Amino acid sequence: MDRKEKLIDDFSHSPPHQNIDLDKKMVIQNQHRFFGLRSDVLICLVLSIITFSVYWQVAGHQFVFDDISYITKNSHVQKGLTFDNLAWALTANVESNWHPLTMLSHMLDCQLYGLNPGGHHVTSLLFHIVNTLLVFLVLKKMTNVLWQSAFVAALFALHPLHVESVAWVSERKDVLSTFFWLLTIWCYAWYAQRTEIRRYLVVLLFLVLGLISKPMVVTLPFVLLLLDYWPLKRFQSGRPGGWQLVLEKAPLFAVVVVSCVITFHFQKNAGAVAPLDVNPLLGRLTNAL
Repeated sequence: MDRKEKLIDDFSHSPPHQNIDLDKKMVIQNQHRFFGLRSDVLICLVLSIITFSVYWQVAGHQFVFDDISYITKNSHVQKGLTFDNLAWALTANVESNWHPLTMLSHMLDCQLYGLNPGGHHVTSLLFHIVNTLLVFLVLKKMTNVLWQSAFVAALFALHPLHVESVAWVSERKDVLSTFFWLLTIWCYAWYAQRTEIRRYLVVLLFLVLGLISKPMVVTLPFVLLLLDYWPLKRFQSGRPGGWQLVLEKAPLFAVVVVSCVITFHFQKNAGAVAPLDVNPLLGRLTNAL
């Protein structure tokens, strides 16, 4: 017996005063269905199709620019996933970056596709499709608004700024870190519903995975504070105070600081950090602002 049949059976055996509520439930269900599919499922299908339709051509692209140091002339990556390569990834400085999980993803691609660039590009495209669906699902989960969430996800999927991240294999770090960024937010919304330590540890885990994909994720704890204000509304009366919400994120800020120190170390050793006599502090602050 499917869900609709069960509702009808319950309706027929329920007291008269309950029939109106059951009838309303069935009407609401029908209002949120198109072509027999739930509206959120249909939106996910449409988002997947339009994203794939726009980006499918990357399957015919070649390796370019930094792909040489990341893949085509990187013997560690080409050998695939091994314990030796895992140890190498944890200490490797590739193009002045430390992102071991990204390097492991390139190794897995080489294990699956060899040096066929099409396979590597398709992996990045699949990540972008999944990220688009996560944008929609995360926004819908936090705001409980369907069509606006779908619109934002569509903008995310098709925005020109994402072309480089999807169409350039070396930018795997972008789509991979975004994947864990969105999973962190998803789990944080789950944690906010019931503040349990096990849920918090899942948030922390995904944050760490994002940081070792690309250190750009260091801003995420600040974003979580913004989400506490809206749409999670954790600053409202009867909820933890502002300082409590900041202190709650102390472990997240701690791993961010560690990531910053490691990133600075690798960037400096690779010569990517100019000394103050070349780029004075005032100029850096002006540029930041």
